[in-house]
Amino acid sequence: MPMIHRNKPYSGAIKAVVLDWSGTAVDFGSIGPAAAFVKAFAKFGVEVTVAEVRQFMGLAKKDHLRNICGLPSVIDQWQKKTGRPPNEIDVERVFAETEPMLIATVTQYAEPIPGLIETVKSLRRQGVKIGSSTGYTAPIMEALVPAARAKGYAPDVVVCATDVPAGRPYPWMCYLNAIQLQVYPLEAVVKIGDTLTDIEAGLNAGMWSIGLTQSGNELGLSREEASRLTADEIQAGTKPIARRFRDAGAHDVVAGIWEVMPAIETINTRLARGEMP
Repeated sequence: MPMIHRNKPYSGAIKAVVLDWSGTAVDFGSIGPAAAFVKAFAKFGVEVTVAEVRQFMGLAKKDHLRNICGLPSVIDQWQKKTGRPPNEIDVERVFAETEPMLIATVTQYAEPIPGLIETVKSLRRQGVKIGSSTGYTAPIMEALVPAARAKGYAPDVVVCATDVPAGRPYPWMCYLNAIQLQVYPLEAVVKIGDTLTDIEAGLNAGMWSIGLTQSGNELGLSREEASRLTADEIQAGTKPIARRFRDAGAHDVVAGIWEVMPAIETINTRLARGEMP
C-alpha cells in the first residue's frame, strides 16, 4: 500500500458507511432490546417503562443498565427491595438476565428495515464499503448476524461494543470499522444511526453523521404502528427528533435508511468543495 501524505483536504467521494443495527438496519422501531430490558428488571421485582429504557438506547448494554439503575424511580424501588441502592454487582446480575434474553429473541427482530437492501446495493455499486456497529455484545451478534444474512443483509464488517474499550459515544467502534474496512481518511466515512449516541460517536470519530428519525428508537414504533399514522402524525412525532439530532451536530437527518442515498450525494458534493465533517 502506498504511503499517504495529507497536505490538502480530502475531496473525493464517500468510501464507506457505518450502520447501526437495531432501528437502523433491522428491527424497525428498535423493539427487541427495549422489551428485553423491561423483562430483565421485572425478574428483580423492579418496574421500568419502555420510555425509561429508550432514554439510553445506543449505549453498550452494561452502560445502558448502569444508566437505568441510576434513575430515581429504579433507585427507589431497589432500595425498598434490598435496603440499598443498586450497585455494580446488581448491574452484572441484571446483565446476566438481559443477555440471554436478547440472544434468544434477537433473531425475531432481524427483518431488514424497508429500503435497507436496496440502499446497500446502491452503495456497493458506487464502491462504498458497508461497516456496522452496535451496542449489542458479541454473543448477541453471533445470533443476529446469521439471521440477518438469511434475510439478505450482510455488512462487510460487524463491530460490537465488546470489541473495543468502550461503546458509543466513544469513537472506538467507528475507528475499528475504518481499520477493518481499510478506509482512510475518516472524513470519507459516514456514520448512520437512529440514536444520539450514534451521531456523537460519528462526530467524535471525525466522520459525517446522518440521523434517522422514523425507523428507530426515538420514535419507538414498529413498522405496523408507524403505518397506521397519518403524514401529519408522523411529522409531529419526528420533528422534535430531527431537532435533537441536528442540535447534537448531525450533518443530515432523514426518516430512514430508505432516504439515505440523497443524503450521501449531498455529502459527496460538500466533500468535492473541500468541506470537512
